[in-house]
Amino acid sequence: MVFGITGALAAREKRMDVFGVVVIALVTALGGGTIRDLVLGRTPVFWVTDVTYIWMGVLGAVIAMIATRRNWLPRRPLLLSDAFGLALFAVIGAEITLNTGAPALIAVMMGVTSAVVGGVVRDLLSDQIPLILREEIYATAALVGAMIYVGLDGLGVTTDLATIIAIGAALSLRLAAIRHKWSLPLYVR
Repeated sequence: MVFGITGALAAREKRMDVFGVVVIALVTALGGGTIRDLVLGRTPVFWVTDVTYIWMGVLGAVIAMIATRRNWLPRRPLLLSDAFGLALFAVIGAEITLNTGAPALIAVMMGVTSAVVGGVVRDLLSDQIPLILREEIYATAALVGAMIYVGLDGLGVTTDLATIIAIGAALSLRLAAIRHKWSLPLYVR
């Protein structure tokens, strides 16, 4: 739902109609997991077998549309929720991938994919340079979370403990980057 809200906000910035807002919200909310499932051959994809995911994305769009009309959508809680969603989806994506028997490297890649691809597609459809291609530490936090989860899983740490540690690490990195305005170095001449 949080990724649906962020998608709807991006659509609002580009002055899209209500249909456009819902489409961008759904692409943002479902895009990463959809690509992950398709790459892994997990069909039908998750939202086809459980439409709750679709309704949560639509609900996020509706919340964003109502809240922005009334100025009820504070930035800070949205950033915190987005950071948590990023960390959670990175770890869930890595876990799902490991459960298919895929190698650790693929699990890390699919963890990052699950967390960031919806936002990439959102940005492309909104005619913006994707957030992960800019200097902000975003995909890096997802990468750290996925790597820690996969590493701990490889060491035999229980799934629950590995999940908590990996989400905590990714979330901490993302929140620290927001707070301290950390960024990756730019590639310039």
